[in-house]
Amino acid sequence: MGKTELLEQGLALPVMETFVSIQGEGFHTGKPAFFMRIGGCDVGCHWCDVKESWDPARHPLVAVDDVLVQIPPQLETVVITGGEPLGYNLEYLTARLCEAGKKIHLETSGTETFSGRFDWVCLSPKKFSAPLPQSYALADELKIIVFDKTDFDFARQQARMVGPEVHLFLQPEWSRRNKVLPLITAFLEENPGWRLSLQTHKYIGLP
Repeated sequence: MGKTELLEQGLALPVMETFVSIQGEGFHTGKPAFFMRIGGCDVGCHWCDVKESWDPARHPLVAVDDVLVQIPPQLETVVITGGEPLGYNLEYLTARLCEAGKKIHLETSGTETFSGRFDWVCLSPKKFSAPLPQSYALADELKIIVFDKTDFDFARQQARMVGPEVHLFLQPEWSRRNKVLPLITAFLEENPGWRLSLQTHKYIGLP
């Protein structure tokens, strides 16, 4: 089977890295998980801390079955991240994870059509590349990265796009955290429906 067919069927994916760590952000902060980072993203956030994930050609095509055997059996949660993982067919990957009894979490900007099934979707929209309408309907968690004060208006606008049950988070962009944390704190005090997300894994030196 050729590379194109493997990708189309989702039997192999350009995997940048896999690792075990502690979820450091958002609703599930503190939960141990197996992380699978898939290469390829055309959103191009200027503050992205994994720019090496953007070009899928830089990462080897890995059989999904070969990834599955790496997951420690005691870990319940698998986090699929990127790049932008929805750029690929995730039906086979998520079906196999479901068969193995795993909880499947997705981190996405929401710019690509959904494939696969997920137990938790963290939607992190970007101002310069709007999510597809279906992405808002499938989100469990909305996470807005705060680079400067203009991101608060964007956060309010995005919150109007999701249902009332969706958890709302503001997260400081890592390189500007000392500058924007006071702004976020002030915003949270006036808008108690939102919560603070920190990249706690970076504070404690985990991947």
